[in-house]
Amino acid sequence: MNRTLIDELPEKVGEPVRIRGWVHAIRDQKRMQFLVIRDESGLAQVVLAKDDPPSGLNEQLSALTAESAVTVTGIVAADERVKLSGLELRLEDLEIDSLAEPEVPIAVDSALDKRIDWRYLDLRRPDRKLIFEVQTTTEHAMREFWHEQGFIEIHTPKFMGSASESGAELFKVEYFETQAYLAQSPQFYKQMAMAAGFGKVFEVGPVFRANPSFTSRHDTEFTSVDVEISWIDSHDDVMSFEEAWLAHVLAAVKRTHGEAIEATFDTELLVPELPFPRVTLEEAKELLRAQGHDAPGPLHDLDPPSERALSAIIKQEHGHEFAFVTDYPTSVRPFYHMRYPDRPTVTKSFDLLWRGIELTTGAQREHRYEQLLAQAAEKGVDTGPIQYYLDFFRYGAPPHGGFGFGLTRLLMQMLNQDNVREVTFLYRGPHRLEP
Repeated sequence: MNRTLIDELPEKVGEPVRIRGWVHAIRDQKRMQFLVIRDESGLAQVVLAKDDPPSGLNEQLSALTAESAVTVTGIVAADERVKLSGLELRLEDLEIDSLAEPEVPIAVDSALDKRIDWRYLDLRRPDRKLIFEVQTTTEHAMREFWHEQGFIEIHTPKFMGSASESGAELFKVEYFETQAYLAQSPQFYKQMAMAAGFGKVFEVGPVFRANPSFTSRHDTEFTSVDVEISWIDSHDDVMSFEEAWLAHVLAAVKRTHGEAIEATFDTELLVPELPFPRVTLEEAKELLRAQGHDAPGPLHDLDPPSERALSAIIKQEHGHEFAFVTDYPTSVRPFYHMRYPDRPTVTKSFDLLWRGIELTTGAQREHRYEQLLAQAAEKGVDTGPIQYYLDFFRYGAPPHGGFGFGLTRLLMQMLNQDNVREVTFLYRGPHRLEP
């Protein structure tokens, strides 16, 4: 007999079925025995009358422990008294595929670190499984939009000979007779694809940051979502693409999982209207000060409290959960961001905030070789190790720009979770290399 998923039982009333899953709960009463079985599609009640003396099947069921893996066979019966879809399975046969130890080491209310120690058990919870169903739909919708817009998917190397971002955040690894670094970003290679004439590219892949931070939104390894687009006129083109793309993704997730997200995580996923509000960094700081908030000085980025306060102001004034903050100073942006001709200390860059969290960073890149060399020199960048990158711009590079962000940060905001660890399959941080 083939396996039947629990969510298929309404179509099988009166028929014999074979269910395979885990023991979710056990009630061993005087005259009846009840099991709740859980598979990837739902929960089902299994019932067995108690013989006197108990049958071998009764004794088998009595010996079960929670989270044991089992195969049960029986007849599907309708009973409106049963809370689980008004159905139950009248047990005829039980096979214990793997008996769980008596004491499960974690509970729903266990501390997060403890749950991560036993992550595979934590992920058996239906609400945890929903996170990764949402992630699957999210990535599918992203690729759907990219494909419709003629993007090419690339896979860039994760071993690098030099830094692609801050040298302070590099993981060093032995590489035969020399030393390599784990990629912090596919940035340089995205830009190589622009010089190669690919036009529009994306990548969804791992990146590594030797960041000793223990905040709720940082990790040392995460999945980065990156986009780069050629033949743009300014960073406004990149922002216009991103907002349309994100609206498409959120609409797809809402269609597929909106009701489940609201029921499980008590949050409504809103599909944003276009365009998103846009403010320059200096305008953002003026808004903050006007509402009595502290704002960093002129050469500084917004700090997390400022991002949260600014998002609240945008929500109040525009009714929007998203906001682009543009025109960051060169002091807080890398050398390869393009600058305004009439304001050489300001870059054509942006951050996208979503409900108080920085979701993405993007910019128009500097594609002119001599200007790029000058900006690198001004920032004190040692160009020797990255000459291969500079070479990308020596033989005609198109105006281009793009953005990148961490997939887990998007999921955290989408599902109203407090920590990226909740939405990461297996989290890696400064003190976490297992499981």
